[in-house]
Amino acid sequence: MMVPEKRYSWLRLLLKYRGTALPRMQGRLAFTTLLAVGVTAVDLNVRFFHPDLTTIPFTLIGLALSIFLGFRNNTSYDRFWEGRKLWGGLVNTTRTVTRQILTLVNEPEARKDEAGRPAESEAIATFRREMVYRVIGYTHALRLHLRDQDRLEELAPFLSATEVEALKGELNRPIAILQSMSFRLRDAWQRGWIHAYHLPVLEQSLSVLTDLQGGCERIKSTPIPLSYTSLIHQLVALYCFALPFGIVKTVGVFTPVVVGIVAYAFYGLDAIGDEIENPFGTDPNDLPLSTISRMIEVNLRQRLDETDLPPLLKPKGGNLH
Repeated sequence: MMVPEKRYSWLRLLLKYRGTALPRMQGRLAFTTLLAVGVTAVDLNVRFFHPDLTTIPFTLIGLALSIFLGFRNNTSYDRFWEGRKLWGGLVNTTRTVTRQILTLVNEPEARKDEAGRPAESEAIATFRREMVYRVIGYTHALRLHLRDQDRLEELAPFLSATEVEALKGELNRPIAILQSMSFRLRDAWQRGWIHAYHLPVLEQSLSVLTDLQGGCERIKSTPIPLSYTSLIHQLVALYCFALPFGIVKTVGVFTPVVVGIVAYAFYGLDAIGDEIENPFGTDPNDLPLSTISRMIEVNLRQRLDETDLPPLLKPKGGNLH
């Protein structure tokens, strides 16, 4: 899912909850603030904490931790943006494959029926539609593959029942669909529907789809190392939990307020990095793969001159899916 770009007023953006990092971190933020309230109450009533503890260690650690979090979030955003570029490439390539299928798959001029019309025009039209639908099926299969969703019924409108059944045993269903497309292109070439010079062009487009899928799978299967992520979580938690003990003598009754603000910043940066690390999931700020897939489907079916098209997906609850 993704929160769509929308022009919010400054005040509405300031008070926005849905689609922000707050839902992911509200539990730990509440606990840290309550801890600060307890520390402040104890210190003000029984003067328990050592009066000589200064804020210098927290200042130095906080600065280093901010840089560390910024670097980690840049890494997560790079993964997010690369995923978006790969799906942008998928949009362009599916359109290119469709255009090539509709223009490069033709009947040889020598084959005419008794009336002088192409003898296999209906068969070629059926083949073109079948191949374009396979491209659409591939797009939806890739979305399901990246999200670990086993919903083969979503491919039924675009693939034959036999092919859908055969996909049940496949570990990588998008690649299986590309393989079947390659077989069908070979069949069309053998029947003379594709010129020998055009077959490599179509095969190259399928190779581009394979490369795009491989890039997505690389992001999905190679998360930021656990030791790196775990260390950041630990440092953020330790810093926020220890902060009220270090500033209570200086800030006094306002310690919970200061701790809450600082904890919101650190927990928020930490949560954002977690959320966008895998851009193909279903978190509010992940890529809207369903929306992009539907757009590809509509675009390609329009190239077949179809008019009974599904609507483009709109935001639900403020999120694109």
